[in-house]
Amino acid sequence: MRPEKLAQFEKWYDQYINTFYGDDKYINANIRLKHDHARRVVEEMRYLADSLALDENRRRIAETIALFHDIGRFEQFIRYQTYHDPKSIDHNKLGVKILCEKKILDIDIAERQLVEKAIALHGTKQLPTDLSGDEALFCKLIRDADKLDIYQVVINGYRRYLADPDNFDLEVELPNEPFVSPEIVEAVLNGKRVGYEFLKTWNDMKVLQLGWVYDINFASALRRIRERKLLEQIVDFLPKTPQIEQVKKVIFKYMDDRIKNNVNL
Repeated sequence: MRPEKLAQFEKWYDQYINTFYGDDKYINANIRLKHDHARRVVEEMRYLADSLALDENRRRIAETIALFHDIGRFEQFIRYQTYHDPKSIDHNKLGVKILCEKKILDIDIAERQLVEKAIALHGTKQLPTDLSGDEALFCKLIRDADKLDIYQVVINGYRRYLADPDNFDLEVELPNEPFVSPEIVEAVLNGKRVGYEFLKTWNDMKVLQLGWVYDINFASALRRIRERKLLEQIVDFLPKTPQIEQVKKVIFKYMDDRIKNNVNL
């Protein structure tokens, strides 16, 4: 990929998303959420690329994936007023469809296929086992970079909601009930990935987010999570129960063991 292509993609990205803003403050707030998110995911991708000493071409491919990974989100929200895929549309596949229709990825076909594959799979519950070396690399990179920023996004959202729930201007996908579903706790304690369709409360979502560490691929991403105390902040929003303390203990041991031994998945 030529160096100048990335700058062209960044310019097009902003122009495309600016077409979704209008007079509705609620829609604008939710579009802005994802607009800014992608830019920060690019920064997280640069950090991961540095940690893995990727060559310049792979870095550009990785940054392109980060920039476009949520390109389907904007049309999704305008059409359905939600970012919840089970209630609307698969934003991963929609993103690939939009990039194909807009013909923006005018790069080498092999590189384009890597970008499309990573976008199509970045939000799936689990990666397929038959990916090629580069396919697996870029899929794992975007999934980690995405989560690094989403952690901070959700923490900021939880904090804002608690401060002023009546004026919260972002989508709340689940009821803000005070309990956590036992089956969600059990799944995370056993290292299992949980599908969004099984969540019943906002607290269920928070426990699921703690369990994301099982799907973090690179030790350098886990170090970033630990340094920023992201999981500690999410735990602070959960009920102070023995079950949550056990989840915290199990999750932190898993994370610290991998960091200590520099284990990449």
